[in-house]
Order: sequence, then C-alpha cells, then structure tokens
Amino acid sequence: MNIPNDLLYTSEHEWLRVNGEQAYLGITDFAQHHLGDIVFVELPEMDTEISIGESIAVVESVKAVSSVYSPLTGTVVENNEELEDSPELLNQDPYANHIAIISISNRDELNDLMSPEAYAAFCAEQE
Repeated sequence: MNIPNDLLYTSEHEWLRVNGEQAYLGITDFAQHHLGDIVFVELPEMDTEISIGESIAVVESVKAVSSVYSPLTGTVVENNEELEDSPELLNQDPYANHIAIISISNRDELNDLMSPEAYAAFCAEQE
C-alpha cells in the first residue's frame, strides 16, 4: 500500500496536501483499493463553505458509493474537473489526482490529522 510521507491523513481514508493556505483533498490508495473500479465522482460546489466532517463529494465504484468528508473547515476554491470525464484516474494514482482544493480557515484543525506513520498503523488495524 502506498502512503506518501508528505501528506496528512484521516480515519475516513482521505489525504491532504497542504500548500500555504490551501489544502488539496483526495482519497488514499487504501480507499481506492477497497472501493474497486471507480466509475463516477460527484465534485463539491465551487465557493462552498464547508465544515470539518461534512460530506463534500461522492465517489461511486462498481462495489459501493462512498462520501468524501472534509477534514477541515474552509471554502472549496477548485475542483478537479478531469474526474468528471475520467473518474478512473483515482484508481490509477489517487495521490496525483486530487478531488478538490480547500482554502484553510483554521490551521489548528490540521493538528488532528494523522501522520503517515499513524495512518499506516491505522490501516494495518483495518485489514
């Protein structure tokens, strides 16, 4: 399982790449592997203010429909529109293909996310 060292992780199997005051949000390798072939991604609305824990996107696979939850409070400033036509990009490389970019409202919330080491241990428990 691929767990990049430069990201933060959630217990819902999302990742965040923080870049200044913005965070790229996506699903992890663990998530895409367990979902199977992804066939549809419902992206969040642009300029939507979101709260921590709120469902902001939906990923559908041949096996299941799963919500993507925001790991922080902020505003959606960009969507990865490539996923509308090519949702399978999340299976090919979930870390190169984010779902959305969020403008961070409260940086302190980042402290509640898992390090790569903690996430690896969490995933081991899930198997």
